[in-house]
Amino acid sequence: MKFAEMTFPQLRQVARDRTVVVAPIAACEQHSLHLPTFTDTILVTGVAEGVEARMPQQVLLLPTQWMGASHHHLRFGATLSLHVDHHVAMLCDLLTPLLEDGYQRLLLLNGHGGNIDTMQMALRRLQPQWQDRTLCAASYWDVAAKELAALAEGPRKSMGHACEFETSMVLALRPELVRREQIKDDPPNDDPVLRGLYLAEDMKQRTDHGCVGYPESATAEKGRKCLDAAIARTAEVAAALLRRPLPS
Repeated sequence: MKFAEMTFPQLRQVARDRTVVVAPIAACEQHSLHLPTFTDTILVTGVAEGVEARMPQQVLLLPTQWMGASHHHLRFGATLSLHVDHHVAMLCDLLTPLLEDGYQRLLLLNGHGGNIDTMQMALRRLQPQWQDRTLCAASYWDVAAKELAALAEGPRKSMGHACEFETSMVLALRPELVRREQIKDDPPNDDPVLRGLYLAEDMKQRTDHGCVGYPESATAEKGRKCLDAAIARTAEVAAALLRRPLPS
């Protein structure tokens, strides 16, 4: 079920207690020399639509919210962003009408690393008022971390930025938007001694051309496999949420 394509009488008939609302969130920001600014939105939309196609009677899919918390990309330009506090408030405002309308299970499905903190903070703000609902959030690459790592050919086995995974998936979904001649690896310079440490750095401090990872290893075939893995795992999570008793 796609919220944006339904009428209000149709939406009134949706079973609030037997539906997972999936709310994709993303960004519009620089993605190195070779990928479009809408990469995160394209990809999380592809995953979310794949989940809805597998579970059309159990998933109510919201339109993708493309404005993200992307201030750490601003020095590159080509980025639209909300301040983190505004993004938290926006996510709360996005979900509150659905909670007030009786939906019991809500999943924020994230496609942008900068939204991780804000989506978690939004749910922390909402949870005390809605203790009898299931409120959850995940980045699609985290729920499919093991499956994606098995598909990586480059040294990095986790999601980067304009990386092997993202480039492969855009090649699968929107190949005409990829500037193939501009694809250039950008190996991370992480100090292994600092593992587990959060460093407050923006992208300009991490990379000279807006990439983190190994996009030279990207292929469209790999992208299709990555998408299939993310869709399958997210659908598995949605099904588990439906089986899981509501909190009390």
